[in-house]
Amino acid sequence: MTSDPWLPPGRRVELPGRGTAFVRDLPGPSGAPTVVLLHGFLATADLNWSGCYAALGEHFRVVALDHRGHGRGIRSRGRFRLEDCADDVVAVADVLGLHTFIAVGYSMGGPIAQLVWHRHPDRVDGLVLCATGRNFRGHPATRLSFDVLGVVGFAVRLMPRPLWHLAERLAARRVVDSAETEWKWSEFRRSDPVALVEAAQALGHFTSRDWIGAVDVPTAVVVTTHDRLVPTERQRKLAAAVPGATVYEIDGDHPVGVREPDRFAPVLLEACLDVANRERASA
Repeated sequence: MTSDPWLPPGRRVELPGRGTAFVRDLPGPSGAPTVVLLHGFLATADLNWSGCYAALGEHFRVVALDHRGHGRGIRSRGRFRLEDCADDVVAVADVLGLHTFIAVGYSMGGPIAQLVWHRHPDRVDGLVLCATGRNFRGHPATRLSFDVLGVVGFAVRLMPRPLWHLAERLAARRVVDSAETEWKWSEFRRSDPVALVEAAQALGHFTSRDWIGAVDVPTAVVVTTHDRLVPTERQRKLAAAVPGATVYEIDGDHPVGVREPDRFAPVLLEACLDVANRERASA
C-alpha cells in the first residue's frame, strides 16, 4: 500500500536562457485567477503544497514550480540567488501565457514572492505570504548560524559524491519510518546539496525592510503562531509593514503546511480567496 499524494499534471518547461524548470499546472475553473505556489527551503513544490493542490484547484488555476537547485528545478553553475528564483517565476509565467498572477510563498518562498513583486510589479495581482518575514537573521545566534553556513558550503563542495550518498542513507534510516515519509525523503533527495547550502546563505542575507512598505497589491499574511524557525513576532512585523495586509493565523509550528495539510489548506484557501476578491474589487 502506498501513501504517495495525489498530484496535478507536471512537466519540464524550458525557460529561454535560464534552464529547464519542473512545473505542475492544475487548470481550475474556467476563467479562474491563477495562484503561483513558491515552496520553502529544503522542500519541493510537491513536499510543500501536495496537501493544498486539490482545495486551491476548486477556485484557482494552480501553478507550482521547483526552485532552482531544489527538487527537479533548474540546475546552474552559478551561485543560488533569490533574485534568480523570482525571475524564474516570471519566466515560467511567460511560457504558460500568464500575464498576471497571485504569488503565494511559504518560508523561503515568501522572500521569492516579495522579490517577484519588487522586480516585476506589473505581473503580480496579489501576495499571500506564509510562515515568513522581511528577513531571517535578526537574532545574533541566527546571524552566526548563517555565517557558519559559508564554511559548511565549502565543505559540501569538496565532499565526494559517494560520501554524500552514504550520509544520505544514514540519515534516511532515522527519517524513513512509513511509506509517506519515504516519499518525502525521495523528494528531498532530488535537490542539489550545494544549492541548498547556498540557498540558506541567500536567506541569511535577504531583507525587504527598505521597500516592502511600497507593496500596492492586496496581501495576506498567514502566521504560524508557534513557529520556532521564523518567530511569530517577525511574521507579524511583515504584516504590519505591508499597507492593508490581512492576517490569517494557524496554530502550529513552521512545517505545519507540510505535516498537517488538512488544517493548513483551509486557512491558505481563505487567504487566497481574500486576496483574489480584493484584487477583483479594485480592478
